[in-house]
Amino acid sequence: MSASSTPPGAGLTRRLLQLYVGLALYGVSSGLLVEAGLGLEPWGVLHQGLAERTGISIGVVSIIVGAVVLLLWIPIRQRPGLGTVSNVFVVGLAMDGTLALVPDVHALAVRIPLMVVAIVLNGVATGLYISASFGPGPRDGLMTGLHRLTGRSIRLVRTTLEIAVVATGFALGGTIGVGTVLYAVAIGPLAQLFLKVFAVPAKPAAPAPVPDGFTTASPEGTILPQ
Repeated sequence: MSASSTPPGAGLTRRLLQLYVGLALYGVSSGLLVEAGLGLEPWGVLHQGLAERTGISIGVVSIIVGAVVLLLWIPIRQRPGLGTVSNVFVVGLAMDGTLALVPDVHALAVRIPLMVVAIVLNGVATGLYISASFGPGPRDGLMTGLHRLTGRSIRLVRTTLEIAVVATGFALGGTIGVGTVLYAVAIGPLAQLFLKVFAVPAKPAAPAPVPDGFTTASPEGTILPQ
């Protein structure tokens, strides 16, 4: 095997690694936002509000909400992938694990950097698991399904959904603050950056057949006459 050749299954191994590391880091970042206490991402506000009302841990609430949202895929005819189902469980478990391990912080001088780290880490996590291409998360799939079903723009559907979940979560006791606003502003550019960083290279296309009397004269495959 040459040094430049790729072992069979290496692409799949990398994608699986990216999927589960990304989902775990997403849960960690969500847990750190809770610890910072300066405002959560939109769905996090809903999860925290439900957790406050039910006494169930926020990670388990995230799993339950993800499962319910996944059921909503049935009438809109969305098909889940491995990443979709994994998202439901891994994010919630990682969030609860983070909250159990990270000590409570009270000083603003610690909470602000913690919030910033959490948002950047969320962007890293998003780039990792989406680039793995194992299917969207339940909430993203609901958004794209409603977009297809209603014909409305992705931007409108996403904004409507997130306003609804933030308002409901806030009414239930979820935290809205500067972290919520900063997340809304920063997550798009961060996700776009890390999608490029963690993009899985496509398999090279098979070389085109070389006509008789010609030869390939460079690594780029330029065809020149003999």
